[in-house]
Amino acid sequence: MSLAIVYSRAKAGIDAPLVTVEAHLSNGLPSLAIVGLPEAAVKESRDRVRSAIINSQFEFPTRRITINLAPADLPKEGGRFDLAIALSILSASGQLSGQSLDQYEFIGELALTGQLRSIPGALPASLQCCNQQRTLFVPTANASEAALPKQACILAANHLLEVTGHLTRQQPLQSFHNRGVCTQKIESPDLNEVFGQYQAKRALEIAASGAHNLIFQGPPGSGKSMLAARLPSIMPDLDESHAMEVASLRSIANLPFQLQNWLVPPYRAPHHSASSVALVGGGSNPKPGEISLAHRGVLFLDELPEFDRRVLEVLREPLEAGHINISRINQQVSFPARFQLVAAMNPCPCGYFGHEKVSCHCTPDQIRRYRHKISGPLLDRIDLQVNVPANTLEVINTKPQQGDSSETIKRRVTKAQQWQKMRQGCLNAELSSQQIIQHCVLSADNRQLMARAIDRLGLSARAYHRSLKVARTIADLEQAQAIESKHLLEALNLRKTELFK
Repeated sequence: MSLAIVYSRAKAGIDAPLVTVEAHLSNGLPSLAIVGLPEAAVKESRDRVRSAIINSQFEFPTRRITINLAPADLPKEGGRFDLAIALSILSASGQLSGQSLDQYEFIGELALTGQLRSIPGALPASLQCCNQQRTLFVPTANASEAALPKQACILAANHLLEVTGHLTRQQPLQSFHNRGVCTQKIESPDLNEVFGQYQAKRALEIAASGAHNLIFQGPPGSGKSMLAARLPSIMPDLDESHAMEVASLRSIANLPFQLQNWLVPPYRAPHHSASSVALVGGGSNPKPGEISLAHRGVLFLDELPEFDRRVLEVLREPLEAGHINISRINQQVSFPARFQLVAAMNPCPCGYFGHEKVSCHCTPDQIRRYRHKISGPLLDRIDLQVNVPANTLEVINTKPQQGDSSETIKRRVTKAQQWQKMRQGCLNAELSSQQIIQHCVLSADNRQLMARAIDRLGLSARAYHRSLKVARTIADLEQAQAIESKHLLEALNLRKTELFK
């Protein structure tokens, strides 16, 4: 009896559970069977592995081969197990010594020539492999992301022969290390390129400082999309722990990895035709959606009323919880989704309601139906609701680069966020109810001010707390210890709920 055991990693949400690949060679008609809940791509690996072994000048055993992927109840998908299956067959057939295989883990898809191709989810596999204190073999295309954890021991290979050469100590490979994060400045749109719209720019600065949700309403061409696209330019770089979460989500979504900008907050802008699965994630083998790919960054929804109402309603729970749970028959996965929602919409179907120069041809019923495509509970979760009026010719003809640059605003935002983290350990948008009581203390006069605001504006308890959080952020931008009446008034002014009634 010939038996070999090799370790690999599966992909289950943002985790990478250990998979033990067992190869057993026995007498009987030549065959290769793979068991352990494999899906189609895993079953097809038998042909890829056979050709890769033969084309790498090894002998493919003409015996009855059984490959078991344990645990048996964990769904296996993709070509990530090809390398481990090939090595287990070579070890079981005596062509490769299995004495040192327990020190390594292997992931990678094999080409028919034996070349190694990239696979999704290399970074989560690397993080889990570090905890087991093993060395991880990855395709060279995945080496940069797999080597992000500082304690990771990564070996990168281009071909099956390179892997076997290292294991037999004929041609040892050197551990792969990134040369450090590139600090080269990445060109991005600057906020001072937007003419006028000083209140909207102020709202962007407040939103960036406290990670508050924001919606712009205004006629076509007023600069709503330009403003939203420039929000990442005033946001501080991610710290390494948050950047690792973002990179892991991009890795399992099989999105390109770039070392030079892995600390930059993500910015996602899906089209309004996106389905609910595309937005929040899902599928038979659950994958992250746009809200998870925007984790620790910005999710921009342009033309918000054009999204299907049922699609928008699925955003309500993730906006509060900061994660999304996806349940399927075979498995349940949870993806982080602490994103900052920025949306833009027109005031009416034609876009010119309230415009000084262009008349609106929409009926009151059309305007009401258009605005009611966005539900009250969803609007209640948006902290800043800002009107963006059309620019006048005088503003359009002003010289460019008027106002503070993105770099200047970014320094103020960074300072405000540092102030928040020192005081409470999180940004203001993430404050719990108990933390609001502790850090958003109001004087007697200011409590009366907020009581009148609740009565006149009809604020819910959630809207009241969110207004307090915004006021706390405005105070932090001024480095003020206490929330003053001017901070509360500005926060209430930036929540123009009457625009949506």
